Amino acid sequence: MAKMIRILSALLIASFFLISGNGLQGTLLSVRGDLEEFSLLLIGMLMSAYYVGFIAGCQYAPRMVKRAGHIRTFTALASIASAAAIAYALAAEPVFWIGLRIVTGFALAGLYMIIESWINETATNDNRGRILAVYRIVDLGALTIGQALLAAADPAAFTLFAFVSILISLALVPVAMTTTSQPKPIANTELNLSKLFRISPLAASGCLSAGAANGAFWAVGAVYVTHIGYSIDTVAIFMSTVVVAGAISQWPIGLLSDQIDRRLVIIVVSMACAASGILLAMTGGNSLQALLIGAICFGFSGMPIFGLSVAHANDRAEPHEYVTLAAGLLLLYGVGAVAGPMLATLAMSQFGAQTLFGHTSAIYVALALFGLFRLLVSDRPSRKQREDFVAVPRTSPMVFEIDPRGEDEEETPSPATHS
Repeated sequence: MAKMIRILSALLIASFFLISGNGLQGTLLSVRGDLEEFSLLLIGMLMSAYYVGFIAGCQYAPRMVKRAGHIRTFTALASIASAAAIAYALAAEPVFWIGLRIVTGFALAGLYMIIESWINETATNDNRGRILAVYRIVDLGALTIGQALLAAADPAAFTLFAFVSILISLALVPVAMTTTSQPKPIANTELNLSKLFRISPLAASGCLSAGAANGAFWAVGAVYVTHIGYSIDTVAIFMSTVVVAGAISQWPIGLLSDQIDRRLVIIVVSMACAASGILLAMTGGNSLQALLIGAICFGFSGMPIFGLSVAHANDRAEPHEYVTLAAGLLLLYGVGAVAGPMLATLAMSQFGAQTLFGHTSAIYVALALFGLFRLLVSDRPSRKQREDFVAVPRTSPMVFEIDPRGEDEEETPSPATHS
């Protein structure tokens, strides 16, 4: 395994730089937009624009790779993303920034897809799960550091935009210098909504809900903290606390869902996240201690919902469907993340910053009620059908190629084989 990590080290280092830079950029733009007196709706549109670009990138970046190859496409997309990060500092104009966010989402989707398809090509069925675990650690560590970097400089100045650009640019170096063989071309990922809802209505609804609720949190959670009276340093602490709590909860909640009806776990966790949102809305402004307790509860309960939904969908899918199904669920998360921030900021504009967590709570209560309905009308999958929970990053559809649950996909004969 140590040898495999050394082989993949260039790709893992590149991932670390990209994820930390992207994590910092999202929170920075939310805070800076607020300092520039953008309306909350404009900030919501700004943050949603990333996922518009992300969805487009997942569809079209594979064509770029087929045309120019992995390294050349990576170089082009990283250069575009780095340039966009600097360009924000040129003019604080909402329309200009929204355009840059779309470009950034497109570029980052392509960059993640290239790295993850490369990692998958190197992985084997024997080490796939361990490689995904290492990649997940890199993802969470980078995201935590990216949030913490917000406190390193004044968000009203140029410095943090330069940090983002530097981090993205540094991702070029290990990829350009790697000696690892380039993988086969990336396959296009199609979003078939009807199939997703047909296989598992609860899983599809869970991913859509997670996008709408958690996407709103990532978009304007920092604005919530500043609007209830805290400093930028507290924003960094708050956002990092949510990430760390979410990282800690993945494994025990995932293990529990492997032992009992996964739908029941989704229901309970959704209700817990709704309760944590109400806690933050009611007490977050009372003290730093109350704010961080709410952050721990929200991160612990809210962050695993996407992974639980993917695992539940896999329980009801055929083995050869795992990768394409999970990839579609990620894009469905993106659809939710386009709408969620705009809906949340509309509510915040009318009723105050605390309404952000009223928004997340309402979504998760609705998900829990739908889960209860599904418990009544459908049977639990048999133990033989059930797949183990696997925590995966929400970086690109290609990450599911590394998922050990899909390792037999290529070995499963297609229907044409039986004709």
